[in-house]
Amino acid sequence: MIDQIANHAIKIRSYIEKYGTSEVEHFLDICLSLENLIDIHAPFIVRKNDTTEQDSPVEKVYKLKSKNYMDSFINPDEFLHQQQTALENRKKKTEKFLAAPEKDILQFLNENAPLKKWQRDILGMLREEVYYFAPQAQTKIMNEGWATYWHSKIMTTSVLSDADIIDYADHHAGTLSTSGSRLNPYKIGVELFRDIEDRWNRGAYGKEYDECDDFREKKNWNKALGKGREKIFEVRKFDNNLTFIDTYLTAEFCQQQKLFNYQYNELENQYQISNRQFKQIKRNLLNQLTNSGQPHIYIEDADYSHRKELYLLHRHEGVDLKIDEAHDTLKNIYAIWRRPVHLETVIDDVKSVLGFDGEDSFQHELIE
Repeated sequence: MIDQIANHAIKIRSYIEKYGTSEVEHFLDICLSLENLIDIHAPFIVRKNDTTEQDSPVEKVYKLKSKNYMDSFINPDEFLHQQQTALENRKKKTEKFLAAPEKDILQFLNENAPLKKWQRDILGMLREEVYYFAPQAQTKIMNEGWATYWHSKIMTTSVLSDADIIDYADHHAGTLSTSGSRLNPYKIGVELFRDIEDRWNRGAYGKEYDECDDFREKKNWNKALGKGREKIFEVRKFDNNLTFIDTYLTAEFCQQQKLFNYQYNELENQYQISNRQFKQIKRNLLNQLTNSGQPHIYIEDADYSHRKELYLLHRHEGVDLKIDEAHDTLKNIYAIWRRPVHLETVIDDVKSVLGFDGEDSFQHELIE
């Protein structure tokens, strides 16, 4: 991937030389503002509408063998131009009616928007890099927690002298500091790994432990199994942020770490505890991590009102969109699609539609 990214940089520099810095950078800014409009699960799921593309003539075009990052040089665009034209013509015939809502908006725009050749290339390169880095967002809490766990273990058992411990502890405390307004991935990650290690060392898991109603017995539970280190390596290998929290976050852990739901009080001008219930705390954490914390937005109709306007649908899950950011995003989608864009969402428990028609942003309640 390092070679591919370097290749992308060379291409973009060549476009800057050819079309000018301001034009290329302006288009790059538009693309970067839309980089979260992908389907993060797409690399792991074969969807029904994938079979059409895989069986199409475009996918069977003869290409000279090459490494991925050299492909554009070994197989230049001219070589594939005829097949690409056929693909675009086929897309134009079918784009009016999507077989199913399309979540990978970047791919849809890349294949169907009226872009110049260099713009399509840049959007495709950006999408490729976004998908490469997507797993980092899906494992951020685990990554930071794992790094902190081993950093602390190495520094306090193998590296530091007695004279260095205080300085290290001061810096480490800053890294793990928390506040009511944000979730610190370093803190919750390392503490949950330590909790898993401790529980599996003591055997504090399973049916017998879960069904125990004696608080003191559970607190002093120790089967001396010593499986903690083995377990955290297993968790690191198979889980992501969502399954990490869903599977291993417990009510006892929330109490120990003082995890609460916070809400900003405008009258007091500070964050205050709004909820102490474990199920609600866990639900809110999972909501923040689902889809890497990004809203679920799909293309519902690519020919809305029979005028090739885009109609997007936000799958509302209890958290409203940031309206100003939503309007900016719609403007940037319009800049690529070049037709009005609509977005159905929920604002203050009311179904509403946001949009941009090329001149003005609009917002109105949805009358059903």
